Amino acid sequence: MDRPLVCVGALVWGPDGRVLLVRTTKWRGAWGVPGGKVEWGETLEAATVREFVEETGLSLSDLHYAQTQEAVLSEEFHKPSHMLLIDFFARADTLAIAPNEEIEAWAWVELGEAHTYPLNSFTRTLVDLALQQRQA
Repeated sequence: MDRPLVCVGALVWGPDGRVLLVRTTKWRGAWGVPGGKVEWGETLEAATVREFVEETGLSLSDLHYAQTQEAVLSEEFHKPSHMLLIDFFARADTLAIAPNEEIEAWAWVELGEAHTYPLNSFTRTLVDLALQQRQA
């Protein structure tokens, strides 16, 4: 029987205060944040750190939970899937990206300018949360 996939991602601030957005092969041209599936026996935080190293070469620090979202058969995703998306906020100490084959493009942007990119709806929600917390 199919079950939902547990996936992690993070909105990451670089040393200059900008956040990382990426366009991947999996979200039909929309921009989002790096991330991926949690492996058996792996904590959510460890999965996030691993996925960032694999996809971008970035080492993360100051990881903290942001939100959980559910993507059920989202037409934005490249194939039918039911995912629990656990999002974090984190920091990186460099802007140097070493992209893997999933990353088609990337940009470090001011948080307030993130919505000028064609974000997938799940990343839009994460950016909105970051903006709300910054104003609080």
